Amino acid sequence: MEKTYDPRSIEQTLYQWWEERGDFQPRGDGDPFCIMIPPPNVTGSLHMGHAFQDTLMDALVRQHRMAGDRTLWQPGTDHAGIATQMVVERRLEGEGTDRHTLGRETFVEKVWEWKAESGGHITRQLRRLGASPDWSRERFTMDEGLSEAVTAVFVRLYNEGLIYRGKRLVNWDPVLQTAVSDLEVVSEEEAGHIWHMRYPVADGDDHLTVATTRPETMLGDTAVAVHPDDERYAHLVGRFVELPLVGRRIPVIADEYVDPEFGSGCVKITPAHDFNDAAVGERHGLPRLNVLTPGATIRDAFERVEPEVAGEVDAAAIETGAIPERYRGLDRYAAREALVADLDAAGLLASTEAHTLTVPRGDRSGAVIEPFLTDQWFVDLTRQTTADGRTGGHARITEPAINAVRDGDIRFVPGNWDRTYYNWLENIQDWCISRQLWWGHRIPAWYDAAGNVYVGHDEAAVRAENGLGDDVALTRDEDVLDTWFSSALWPFSTLGWPEETEDLATFYPTSVLVTGFDIIFFWVARMIMMGVYFMGDVPFREVYIHGLVRDAHGQKMSKSKGNVLDPIDLIDGIDADSLVEKRTYGLMQPEKAAAIERATREEFPDGIPAFGTDALRFTFAALASRGRDINFDLGRVQGYRNFCNKLWNAARFVLMNTEGADCGAAGGEVELSAADRWIISRLQATEAAVDEALAAYRFDHMAEAVYDFIWHEYCDWYLELAKVVLNDPEASEAARRGTRRTLVRVLETTLRLTHPLMPFITESIWQSVAPVAGIQGETIQYRPWPEPDPDRRDPEAEADLDWLQRVILGIRQIRSGMDIAPGKPLPVVLADGDATDRERVARHAPAIRGVARVESLTWLAEGEEQPEAATALVGDLKILVPMAGLIDRDAELARLDKAIEKADQDLGRARGKLENPNFVEKAPAEVVEKEREKVAEMENNLAGLREQRDRVARLAG
Repeated sequence: MEKTYDPRSIEQTLYQWWEERGDFQPRGDGDPFCIMIPPPNVTGSLHMGHAFQDTLMDALVRQHRMAGDRTLWQPGTDHAGIATQMVVERRLEGEGTDRHTLGRETFVEKVWEWKAESGGHITRQLRRLGASPDWSRERFTMDEGLSEAVTAVFVRLYNEGLIYRGKRLVNWDPVLQTAVSDLEVVSEEEAGHIWHMRYPVADGDDHLTVATTRPETMLGDTAVAVHPDDERYAHLVGRFVELPLVGRRIPVIADEYVDPEFGSGCVKITPAHDFNDAAVGERHGLPRLNVLTPGATIRDAFERVEPEVAGEVDAAAIETGAIPERYRGLDRYAAREALVADLDAAGLLASTEAHTLTVPRGDRSGAVIEPFLTDQWFVDLTRQTTADGRTGGHARITEPAINAVRDGDIRFVPGNWDRTYYNWLENIQDWCISRQLWWGHRIPAWYDAAGNVYVGHDEAAVRAENGLGDDVALTRDEDVLDTWFSSALWPFSTLGWPEETEDLATFYPTSVLVTGFDIIFFWVARMIMMGVYFMGDVPFREVYIHGLVRDAHGQKMSKSKGNVLDPIDLIDGIDADSLVEKRTYGLMQPEKAAAIERATREEFPDGIPAFGTDALRFTFAALASRGRDINFDLGRVQGYRNFCNKLWNAARFVLMNTEGADCGAAGGEVELSAADRWIISRLQATEAAVDEALAAYRFDHMAEAVYDFIWHEYCDWYLELAKVVLNDPEASEAARRGTRRTLVRVLETTLRLTHPLMPFITESIWQSVAPVAGIQGETIQYRPWPEPDPDRRDPEAEADLDWLQRVILGIRQIRSGMDIAPGKPLPVVLADGDATDRERVARHAPAIRGVARVESLTWLAEGEEQPEAATALVGDLKILVPMAGLIDRDAELARLDKAIEKADQDLGRARGKLENPNFVEKAPAEVVEKEREKVAEMENNLAGLREQRDRVARLAG
């Protein structure tokens, strides 16, 4: 082993060796264990969320491999429709062309070219993280097999009446001009206005005042709603108001959606431009009047869509009218300004007030998202029966997905997340699965000249199944499927479905899904729906939901905030200038660059040091608590980098004392010391704690158990106690052999226990340690997972070592309290105690002398006067360190006087805080209690200093 731990010298070499050997492929005849990687976007780079969850998955996978399970971690990437199309369009723009010039077929070819050149970036980064999926099985959601699965699912659902095309409201990005999912919408508070407008009552002198944050949508109003119990407007329900500036009459309706306490208690209803208004319109049978083009400009004429179900309102009585000419063709915001000015000029603008509102923006384009009425394809998730009498999507897809969790076929961890799952599914809407893009799975639907739609696997199948000759012209649907549609099939499509493959029979259902809570709706629920429907079984048995990684201050990491950390920068290090450049490059709001630079240089004045992969992975595990959010602190990474150094140096010590020496591998008498028996016993306890933590997905508890054992028990105590035996000339060869064997065997087992969290350092050390331990094999990855043996627990040894540790700690505390140099040997006098204490002192005297640096260890004779000494107690045993000759009396008195003066002043300030009624009455109770505890601790410390001064003062001058 090298003298110094250098992760750069081992990590990439080891990973390449593992991959070349095929170590990540399933092997053996054990129980199947399978995890599907949540496929990252092919355009993406590894972010902290990826690194966090992939570390946890890799830990599970590596542990199951060692446990002998036939383990598959299925990798792959998502084609990321919008993101990928944008990347390639930007590249084309730089080349002076665009997709419309190229045409669809050529553009798609360009995307595949880009994918071949640049699409593997994130998988290369995953390798740097030590992730060990079976790369030989890597899939891509647009590859041939997965594309076939997508088509098969669409065709079957359509043929069974569960996919339909209809005109519905969707989230619409007017820049990209496509429908987007809720996950692709970022909603943040922004400053805006709310306008109060007067709508005159038809055939009367009165008016109703309505409020809106989007005046341009008033052009499409088809009603004004009031609450059914609002007596102020009861006489107007059923009558009409005149829509200002447009001139058509719209009815006043009563609906419980209206909050009578908010504003005037009157709400304008625009079913074509607001999701809540659409629901109101559906209940009352209102027509929908679309006023916007796909690019969010005002249309030349209304697009009118009649209600699907008649209501109490006579839709025919609501005129369509015409859009006033002066607004036609205006951008939505220009139209807003014009409408507000015209309302004001007409005396119909009651007031305008500043208002903070939540604005939805497309996460890719930054454009404000519009609820937009457009023809889209949907999966039916809400109907009990279809129009032709067949069982509908709610009964066939939604309810079985709910029951899969409710009946215990799937378990959420932590369990409270099932409520989130139920809440979404019990209030679900039909799923919009079409996108107006060119990159993606093109919808397998064709239209004839009359607008009839035909769905099939390909055009040839459509013609054959429907008796359409070559003389019938067919045009394929332009839209592609939502990326989440193909992702919903991931657990079975990646295993070969629709073919009945051996992999599908072996690994489906998969074992566990590891994911964040933010995609329970978009991905988890839909995988369950599709898995139960098409496979007849759930896609996974457990769903482990982890928190989201935030920065050290609890802020969400985002490019716009300038607080993103790149996991590769934590592994390799980055200087301050490069970090600033990375954080400020390509900002959507360049004016933020200066503030981001200031904050970055303040937090990372010297950049970020290279911590290596294992320290980063261990940090992720240690932070993986049950909380919703994880605040990532670089200080923790530095601490675990020190932990790696500690393990490395411990291994070097063990090898220096065992390589070439008799460690009992060939037999021979072995005598185990109490310390040997103790560390073996503590190892069993640690193994049990790790198993318990893994079973509960408490990676933080696993990391804590491993850390405490290695740092505190193995390194801090056992190695020190082992030195005593190895350096004792009177120790028998059997005792030395026993200690050497214990040193190397416990280290080898500990490396296996730690390997899932820190694969590189454990593999590197293990390859040196294994031969010394008499173990054959080339890699730690397939060594057996350590299993705790209750018969090797040794309560007697643990009690013995607990006593010894308390004695040594007592001596160390005296040394520290008296400010005696760590290397100065101390005389120790023992008093009181019982027969067990005397027996233990006699047996452990070499350890006490060696570890606590004691020059003499004597018992106070009966009747002998106790010397002036510093004292520590271990039960009834009194440990005395005589002070005479150990310290400079005058210098120590001067030191203590200064310490007492400072402690007294600090205590006075703290007491003053508690005596201040403003603080006690106004501060939170927990803050006040913490201050009281602080004062109590300071009082104890001050009393201890004064007692120590009294003892020193009694010494002869």
